[in-house]
Amino acid sequence: MIMKRIGVIFGGRSGEHEVSLLSAASVIEAIDRNKYQVVMIGITREGQWKLYLGELSEIPSGAWEETAEDITVSQLKDLADFIFPVLHGPYGEDGTIQGLFEMLDMPYAGCGVLASALCMDKVSAKKIFEEAGLPTSRYKLVYSEDLAEHMEEIIADIEAELPYVMFVKPSNMGSSVGISKVRNADELRQALLLAAKYDRRIIIEEGIDCREVETGVIGNHKPQVAAVGEIVAKLDFYDYTAKYTDDSGTEISIPAQLPKLTYEKIRTLAKEAYRACDCSGFSRIDFFVDKKTGEVYINEINTIPGFTKYSMFPKMWEEMGVGFTELIERIVEFGYERYYAKNNRQTVL
Repeated sequence: MIMKRIGVIFGGRSGEHEVSLLSAASVIEAIDRNKYQVVMIGITREGQWKLYLGELSEIPSGAWEETAEDITVSQLKDLADFIFPVLHGPYGEDGTIQGLFEMLDMPYAGCGVLASALCMDKVSAKKIFEEAGLPTSRYKLVYSEDLAEHMEEIIADIEAELPYVMFVKPSNMGSSVGISKVRNADELRQALLLAAKYDRRIIIEEGIDCREVETGVIGNHKPQVAAVGEIVAKLDFYDYTAKYTDDSGTEISIPAQLPKLTYEKIRTLAKEAYRACDCSGFSRIDFFVDKKTGEVYINEINTIPGFTKYSMFPKMWEEMGVGFTELIERIVEFGYERYYAKNNRQTVL
């Protein structure tokens, strides 16, 4: 029997290029070679697509680029039967590349165009949560173009609606890139300028004295929910370094030590948020649990969560008895399921 060729795409033009390399190396290593042939496809920071035939160990460092061969997007269908995108952030997790796969009529892992775009943009996702009646923290949106002329007015407006402490984030970026925790106007000003380097839409969120927990969801119409995990950050907050390059600043608890009703509420809300945003394949959903009140708030949905050795997503599924290789296989199966179901529908009159 001819094995299906899985094209694992990594790298990309976003600020999360390095994270993608780490995640992709883990995914490639976990794929069952008795069932699938792996095709390694990288995208440089400049956007050049390349076919990589070298050693897996060269991917995390970026050395893979030195020997990879240039290819064009039109060659994807000749190189692979199925695409597993491991691209974090803009141009990979925001619906853009998913649209390319749709145009090429290729099956792929993960969420489709709509869900990817919605969940990548924190403001858009919060609006969906609100419309669906799901709990989320208070927030405010500002635009980077307005900062130069109206900075002080913007700060005053934010302070009138939200109390310190606040978190300032690029709306369309993940992995804690460009995020700041602010306690006063001076820090808020600097945080807005930092976030503006990554996105024109900036979200300011109410800071909640909380426990940070998350869970994983896989599946299409009938999603399955993983164990709930908790991140206990020794640092000021769970930043980019702690997530992907150095876990000495965090402690992880899986399953999270929460009251049973709270634990199950998080798993139920995860499934509801997944459906509300039309997610498919797999996603990680992050929550806040207020330390004082015990209230649960949905923070965000990450449609291509990290797959590094520090990442929570595979660990939460391992707690449920689903190993890394089986997890990847299920995600591939869900991708094919979604592809065949869509192709069986009537699309033209």
